[in-house]
Amino acid sequence: MSKVCQLTGKRPVAGNNVSHSNRKTRRRFLPNLQKKRFFIPELEKWVTLKISMNALRSINKHGIYAYLQKLEQKGVDTGVKLTK
Repeated sequence: MSKVCQLTGKRPVAGNNVSHSNRKTRRRFLPNLQKKRFFIPELEKWVTLKISMNALRSINKHGIYAYLQKLEQKGVDTGVKLTK
């Protein structure tokens, strides 16, 4: 299962664990991804997306349909078909 947000494209980034003695070991910073099911009333269908919490906040603010339309205009492939 890939750790990539379907809407924002957020993915793991690499960095260092830094100890008190300043030793550095590699680590990964993982995005906060959740699998979420949305109902789109304009299309009258349910969609399941794996999204970051940042994307969920944007969806709560703008609405799922408006947010997906905005991403489609930018050319982002969301995996959701917005036509009936």
